Amino acid sequence: MDVTIYHNPRCSKSRQTLQLLEEQGIKPTIRLYLEDSPSAKELKDVITKLGITPRELLRKGEDAYKENQLSNKELTDAALIKAMVEFPKLIERPIVIKGDQARLGRPPEQVLEIL
Repeated sequence: MDVTIYHNPRCSKSRQTLQLLEEQGIKPTIRLYLEDSPSAKELKDVITKLGITPRELLRKGEDAYKENQLSNKELTDAALIKAMVEFPKLIERPIVIKGDQARLGRPPEQVLEIL
């Protein structure tokens, strides 16, 4: 089973989700997305698999969200994705991907839907 997790080891939900995967006998590919930022194409693909909009993937409490006025409703999806590529802290986490499906690990048990 090919499973990938966009992981931030400093995030408790991300650690809990990784532990949950491991408890299920899954050894996912761990993508430390803060160090290895996804490309715009990768993010578009993940957003499609999640079935959400780019705006829904944004972490609105981050400084980069406020500093770049990302609350502006007139910003295009492409502009929001560009911001997430430039500032990967803006990407909600963790994200678990399996095949053509993905889930946010908020709560961690939500990822079990695609396993």
